[in-house]
Amino acid sequence: MSLKIVVLAKQVPDTRNVGKDAMTAEGTVNRAALPAIFNPEDLNALEQALRIKEQQPDVEVGLLTMGPPRAGEIIREGLYRGADTGWLLTDRLFAGADTLATSYALSAAIKKIGHVDLVIGGRQAIDGDTAQVGPQVAQKLGLNQVTYAEEILKVENGKATIRRMIDGGVEVVEAPLPLVVTVNGSAAECRPANAKLVMKYKYAACPLEVADDDPRKALRAARPELTLTQWSVADVDGDPSQCGMSGSPTKVKEVRSIAFQAKESKSLTAADADIEGLIQELLNDKIIG
Repeated sequence: MSLKIVVLAKQVPDTRNVGKDAMTAEGTVNRAALPAIFNPEDLNALEQALRIKEQQPDVEVGLLTMGPPRAGEIIREGLYRGADTGWLLTDRLFAGADTLATSYALSAAIKKIGHVDLVIGGRQAIDGDTAQVGPQVAQKLGLNQVTYAEEILKVENGKATIRRMIDGGVEVVEAPLPLVVTVNGSAAECRPANAKLVMKYKYAACPLEVADDDPRKALRAARPELTLTQWSVADVDGDPSQCGMSGSPTKVKEVRSIAFQAKESKSLTAADADIEGLIQELLNDKIIG
């Protein structure tokens, strides 16, 4: 059984380092001011795709990402871990997209890729924490979806069996392909990069990443796998009015980094009187009740 799997991956700003310059005047993330990393839960999603590839032959795993040319690094990181290919959506018209515009662009790209059996993404990105893009992609493509996945147990006979986390426990569900799955951060961690694959793909780049005087142009011409696929809005037959800020009905007004600091501290022993006193204090202050 041949399977084509697309992993939705995002290069995100490291939100552990949010400062006063993290936002632009237009209310979008100032990505130049923050280190860029592979969205953690998308790495969990990639691991699930790679495990399926290990379990059965004739599986193709590709990464789909949207961002500036430097987001091509996400595709390289996927190739280093065992992915087969990747596609970068990069165009100024994509800039400033909210979840609605992002899901529109991703769904248009998935349609262009064609004959996709399984779309897997992280539950949410750490720069927005909305958990909306995966379900919106499923809705736009008219596909079934399974959210909060912990493990894709098997894919066979046109169906996927998935263990998912729900309130109060765990359930195992079966869903027909084609299918969109979003994966929790508590799922298995992604494997590290493979040294041989790093050596194979370390010079892979999308065209916009390559300078005119890049000395490796001849190498990429001789090895087509080193030229990453790069698509614009026009390339995926997208409607510019539904992309980027034009297609984004929601806007971020402000982002703050808030650090909680204790005004006072109290040391307790394990004595019953100390513990009972603390509980009574919390009850009196209506912190618990």
